[in-house]
Amino acid sequence: MAPDKFRGTLTAAEAARAVAAGWRRARPDDDVTVVPMADGGEGTLDALVAALDGERHTARVTGPLGDRVAAQFAMVDTPEGLTGVVEMAQASGLELIAERRRDPLRATTYGTGELIRAACRHRPARVIVCIGGSATNDGGAGMAQALGARLLDGSGRDIGPGGAAVLDLATIDVGRMDPAVRGVRCLVACDVDNPLVGPAGASAVYGPQKGASPEDVALLDRALAHFAAVVHRDLGIDLRDTPGAGAAGGLGAGLIAFLGARLRPGVEVVMEAVGLRDRIRDADLVITGEGKLDGQSLRGKTVAGVLRAAEEATVRAAVVCGRAEIGMGEIPVAALVDLVGEERAMDDTRTALEELASGLASRLVPTQ
Repeated sequence: MAPDKFRGTLTAAEAARAVAAGWRRARPDDDVTVVPMADGGEGTLDALVAALDGERHTARVTGPLGDRVAAQFAMVDTPEGLTGVVEMAQASGLELIAERRRDPLRATTYGTGELIRAACRHRPARVIVCIGGSATNDGGAGMAQALGARLLDGSGRDIGPGGAAVLDLATIDVGRMDPAVRGVRCLVACDVDNPLVGPAGASAVYGPQKGASPEDVALLDRALAHFAAVVHRDLGIDLRDTPGAGAAGGLGAGLIAFLGARLRPGVEVVMEAVGLRDRIRDADLVITGEGKLDGQSLRGKTVAGVLRAAEEATVRAAVVCGRAEIGMGEIPVAALVDLVGEERAMDDTRTALEELASGLASRLVPTQ
């Protein structure tokens, strides 16, 4: 059982347990393995902790507009060794700001840098940074400052927080970066491949949903282009056309520039961390799912990744969801709305999902 979260109702772990409970109701003798999944966005930390029995930690960090927030990170054991998991949405996420206060000109990734630094104090072999759901558009400048990098204006002063302040950047000095952070490998889990600037860049595509006006978008795009030019000059790294550099308001670019990060599709990172492909090879059937199955589900999301892994292993698969807006060809799809109606699907998701899974078990593997 390898579903993603059902947004607004169940975490991935809760959904996986509900599907497992329903399946066992129909087929109590089956060996059922629960592997909560995610794609690098919000909920990835929860999924990795649940799947790998990880340990959560809480740190007080700087929120996107400077307010102090309590943010979680985790330490998990993976085949790569002890791994820190940082979810930028915990510290710099859009959901931390009321809609009327959203302002990417001022929002900073400083708190995400503080979370990375806190995780590195546990001396992990690597840190996975999940970068979905951002409120920011500062290219990771705030994150870099939190890790000890100096981003200076023409007068030798530290630039201020937010995407607009990046236009003041004149010089980058990484000589004082935290040594504990320098020695840790950084893997970025993201689900977009946008470049840093231009019509498909961070500001143009995602700025409006963070509160940016057309004028703001133009300013922020200039700021990120300027940021890339200074990074190229001072650090020797060309970020302008790097796929994924525009993820999370350019945080992808900042993580590459200051931590030497490698960007990978989030679902691939999670599947690798939890050993999903090995688990699938030992199975007769894999069930995945999410709240809404639509066209986006097939573009780098959990459902697409799990189904691809099942196909590679020639293992049968099925999908459960809250609502299905698309079909999956020969792959069975079961939707809560079709079974119990929209109201109960939202208000009683767990027990409805158990019923759905029980019925699916009876149809896919008829009880003798």
